[in-house]
Amino acid sequence: MRLIKNAARGEIKIIDNAPFPSTNVDKVSNLLKKCPIASETPLLELEDFLPHGTLWVKDERGRMGLGSFKALGAAYVIASHAQELDENPCSTTLEGKTYVTASAGNHGLSLAAGAKIFGAKAVVFISETVPESFSDRLREKGAVPVRKGIDYAASMSAALKAAEENDWILLSDSSWKDYIDKPLKLMEGYLQMADEAMNQSKSKASHVFLQAGVGGLAGAVAAHVRKIWGDTPLITVVEPSAAPALQKSIELGKPVLTEGPDSIMGRLDCKEPSFIALNGLARDADYFLTLDDVEVTRCLEKMSKSNLATTASGGAGVAAALNEQVAELLNLGPNSNVLCFLSEIAE
Repeated sequence: MRLIKNAARGEIKIIDNAPFPSTNVDKVSNLLKKCPIASETPLLELEDFLPHGTLWVKDERGRMGLGSFKALGAAYVIASHAQELDENPCSTTLEGKTYVTASAGNHGLSLAAGAKIFGAKAVVFISETVPESFSDRLREKGAVPVRKGIDYAASMSAALKAAEENDWILLSDSSWKDYIDKPLKLMEGYLQMADEAMNQSKSKASHVFLQAGVGGLAGAVAAHVRKIWGDTPLITVVEPSAAPALQKSIELGKPVLTEGPDSIMGRLDCKEPSFIALNGLARDADYFLTLDDVEVTRCLEKMSKSNLATTASGGAGVAAALNEQVAELLNLGPNSNVLCFLSEIAE
């Protein structure tokens, strides 16, 4: 475990040519009102789960039948594209268009689902290590899986090359130099779960723990928390010790590529941050925390017994809230209200 305080907290941009995250949640909610399968996910309240205080868990496992918050990401971008072409889009609105990405999980499923609804094609590059069962899930959603590369970075390079060669639409859930607009819109979709959680809660949270890979979820939620709840909640970003991309970037004041072994928190095992998320979290987050695999996995059984079954990635924020050392350092007490996000179903 390693906890650092964010010395950059405030209105400072780390990357000048990248924006802060969007906070236009009305745009998201207005579009979702047109989706017949869209509905709120629950905010669970557990009074005796934490050693200190009350835990509020925003449960994203049932989001739109896709099993994770990512249903609000790529599918939202594709739906927005369809609405730009037709105020009342249908199953043929995006015929002839192809969306491509690299994914080992929920982002690819969201892209596949969104493309299928509006008649577009979806191509998802996966690395050699991704299980064949995930390829099958992509096919079930109508996507074409393409196995390429030894790891995620290699499969993303292949997706980028395919987009350029075939005039396909690259839709990544990260952002980098000269690739901003689509991930900015994608992160905007995540505002919906933050807005729901804040409307469902009885009061302001005192502490918010946000798990992060490239930082899309954390950046979007933190921006909305600051917009609605102001400076009061302590926001802590939680990463695997093997992939402290955001923590190291905050310390050095610039985006950095980190190195480390693979983590059991596979969805969070990202060695490089999203530029948009990094800007937002430099402004909005109070602390950056890394947890070892063992510190997270030992919490999963307790979570499962409380009907919070998830993966190590999905439960990293809750694991941070359960950590006694973290609780002491961040002054969690009997009157604390702690907000976390259960971001995906168990596997």
